Amino acid sequence: MADRRLQVFHTVARLLSFTKAAETLHMTQPAVTFQVRQLEEHFNTRLFDRTHNRISLTEAGRVVYESSERIFEVYAEMENAVREITGEISGALAIGASTTIAEYMLPTLLGDFKERYPEVTVHLKVSNTEGIVSMVESNAIDLGVVEAPVSNKNLVVEVCKQDQLVAIVPPNHPLATLEEIEVPRLLEFPFICREEGSGTREVISDYLQVQPSCNTALKIAMELGSPEAIKGAVEAGMGVSVVSKTTIQKELRLGTLVALQLNPPLDRPFSFVHQKQKFRLHVMEELLEFAREYCRTQREKAA
Repeated sequence: MADRRLQVFHTVARLLSFTKAAETLHMTQPAVTFQVRQLEEHFNTRLFDRTHNRISLTEAGRVVYESSERIFEVYAEMENAVREITGEISGALAIGASTTIAEYMLPTLLGDFKERYPEVTVHLKVSNTEGIVSMVESNAIDLGVVEAPVSNKNLVVEVCKQDQLVAIVPPNHPLATLEEIEVPRLLEFPFICREEGSGTREVISDYLQVQPSCNTALKIAMELGSPEAIKGAVEAGMGVSVVSKTTIQKELRLGTLVALQLNPPLDRPFSFVHQKQKFRLHVMEELLEFAREYCRTQREKAA
């Protein structure tokens, strides 16, 4: 219902990128440019300065951006008030999740949410934890779900559930007969890990730093970009790794991987992260509450 030109302009101004705005709005870049030009023609002035492939707001652009912020805040208030009266839950949400969560936790959660609220459209973006936090900071997504601590104190972080990490080896590996392992023994073998910026890698690095007996340098045999790739490399005998226990249930059943408990244990939180907005669309509040209930149920099953 809000002016489409203003919505598009606001997104470009917030991200300071026509390309990122097009991705966020699921539009082509020419369509985004057209909407902004229409708004500039309406005001008969430039709203952006374009130099060396970078854009910045003009003085008029800053006025329009600040005004649009207030307009959309009032608009969200109005949406929420009316939907409270009618009980209707609809709209679109952009969610971001780190790779492990997107592949192994969100399908069930979002499937159940979509079944209860079929009028809601959910757009899912997948990246590592660092990328998801960046998207939340820039308002490119409404809600992030991450697997590592978030340092930005201006964001709201809610722990959803605890995730256990375990060492994995192939069945024919010398360590495969063990039930648990200490870090120095594990690090005697080539280690396969996630890429820089991954929440899993950050948690493992922090864990290693606080182990008093861990004097051995990490022999990184390979850096890979997903849990599936890591599992495949370990199955092929290329090294050992540490992964979320959630990601290896199928391999444990099939006997293609062996899991070893770490001593001391390594747990990490799966967390929701979002902006401290005074007003959020009703559909966002419903998703957050639905996700909290999902996490409570998962914790009770694990207990």
